[in-house]
Amino acid sequence: MLFRRKAPDPEEMVSKTLYDAIVAEARREDWYVAGGVPDSVDGRFDMLAFVLSLAVVRLEEIGSDRCGRMIVRLTERFVDDVDASLRQIGIGDMMIGKHVGRGMSALGGRLGAYRAALSIADKDERRHSLKAAMERNLYRDEGQEVAVDWAVDAGLALAAHIAALDEATLTGGRLST
Repeated sequence: MLFRRKAPDPEEMVSKTLYDAIVAEARREDWYVAGGVPDSVDGRFDMLAFVLSLAVVRLEEIGSDRCGRMIVRLTERFVDDVDASLRQIGIGDMMIGKHVGRGMSALGGRLGAYRAALSIADKDERRHSLKAAMERNLYRDEGQEVAVDWAVDAGLALAAHIAALDEATLTGGRLST
């Protein structure tokens, strides 16, 4: 019996490349050193949710069918990543679904908070709103002011960078031009 290998789906490959770029940004040392984000399972989850949210918001703004498919694929990759991470730290099969569900709920809440903050036209109000969301989500309201301010400034700069990316760049799997 011959088995034919299914040709790789180009959009699936691109979504992997973009997700890997999102993870690389979320793992950048600056966030954890200068930004004081806790270098823990929760801190890394929250940084990934932040950067993924920025990418999703931009893809939503563009609004094409291809961007919609990319959002679905990125979300699926996020679920797979959370599942694999939970298994790696020893969460058993019986509890994986519950924890993945919590992770998806947390991503949805963070996405809503970051989307709302970034949609504010006034720069000062946008910064204040993003700072409140980051303090609540990244620092659990226990961050040091200097580090939080650094992270907010870096987050706004990253959001502006991603917001300037065109569809071809993002759906081409890149977070930079």
